[in-house]
Amino acid sequence: MAMLGNQQQEELINDINVTPLVDVMLVLLTVFIVTAPLLMNAVSVKLPKASAEVAITQPKTLHLSVNAKGEIYLDEQALGLAALEPKLKALKAQSDPSIEIYADEKAAYGAVAKVMAAIQRAGIAKFTFVMLPESGK
Repeated sequence: MAMLGNQQQEELINDINVTPLVDVMLVLLTVFIVTAPLLMNAVSVKLPKASAEVAITQPKTLHLSVNAKGEIYLDEQALGLAALEPKLKALKAQSDPSIEIYADEKAAYGAVAKVMAAIQRAGIAKFTFVMLPESGK
């Protein structure tokens, strides 16, 4: 170390020099900007024209309700728990339905769980619970 006139020693710089890192990142960014458009249009293809009807099939949505007494309704038709699964299997064979479950907040958990089990045994995978949003009070 060299001695300074004021008898102070040289201070070591403890900072990381980020200039080389920035230079490398700018080069990589430039390469990416230049090559990205070339990769998108690698092969020029003239696509044929055709007109066809797009078949959009709307999945049938079933409304399944469980009231506070545990009574089950499928699209406003009263059903027993024993009749629910065969009815759902028949509907599953016709189309792939989705089910919206409207369960009363006072309905027993066991009744709702049995309804969900019947839906799963029928092979229906798409079902949701419908709820009202909470008020901000």
